[in-house]
Amino acid sequence: MKTLKFAVIGKDVSKSASPQIHNFIAEKTGNQISYERISVAENEFGNRIENLLNELDGFNVTIPYKLSVIPHLNSIEGDARTFGAVNTVLSRGRKGYNTDGLGFMLMLEVEGVDVKGKSVLVLGAGGAGRSAAKKLSDGGARVFIYNRSYDKAQAVANEFEGVTALEKLQDKPYYAVINATGVGMHATEGVSPVGSGLLELCGVAVDLIYVPPVSRFLEIAKSLGKKTVNGEQMLFYQAYYSQCLYFGKSADANQAKLLYAQYKEEI
Repeated sequence: MKTLKFAVIGKDVSKSASPQIHNFIAEKTGNQISYERISVAENEFGNRIENLLNELDGFNVTIPYKLSVIPHLNSIEGDARTFGAVNTVLSRGRKGYNTDGLGFMLMLEVEGVDVKGKSVLVLGAGGAGRSAAKKLSDGGARVFIYNRSYDKAQAVANEFEGVTALEKLQDKPYYAVINATGVGMHATEGVSPVGSGLLELCGVAVDLIYVPPVSRFLEIAKSLGKKTVNGEQMLFYQAYYSQCLYFGKSADANQAKLLYAQYKEEI
């Protein structure tokens, strides 16, 4: 069996758990892969991406290249077209996909976070925020989105039904607050995008960041007795859905849940 070559590509993926997760999924599902981390500086991305498309069978894309990879592709499919952001690329045919939304909603389901008919605040209107807002709205939530640049939040609200952009962030009650910004990791580790005033009024705090495992955002929410969810499950599930695309296999949510349970036992 031929070993297929994959990678995760981002500005700084030095701490990414993607190789560990993808290798685990491949081993359990009978696929043979190599998977590496490739950090690419923003001023080098345009030149490097062409070589990577030729060298790799496929790759996952993370911050900040989920949008900037699109001009280098021949087509974007499904959720990637809806979100205008790509997290999975198949080099053959240069096709872009997005499995973030599927991973996000499966994580909420497993954690018992039922958003139907409830108000949910999404922080951040980048690739992750866009996909979260759309999937939450599709799941029957009343979605509010805040971004430091109001225009970006308004653009998401204009595009997706059931999403309202907030010009100012106020301490109001929400069933759940989703951190879809990068605040809390790398250079901003130890910083929360919101304070205790807002989190005290919410029921659930979900951070799409998974390193550190308990961000300052989740730390505050936990100290207030709130239910907290970090992004590790989403990372695992979106990797599972990506690998199904890589190998042309049908995705099975129950298989994804079982694999994650095994992963937590074995790591």
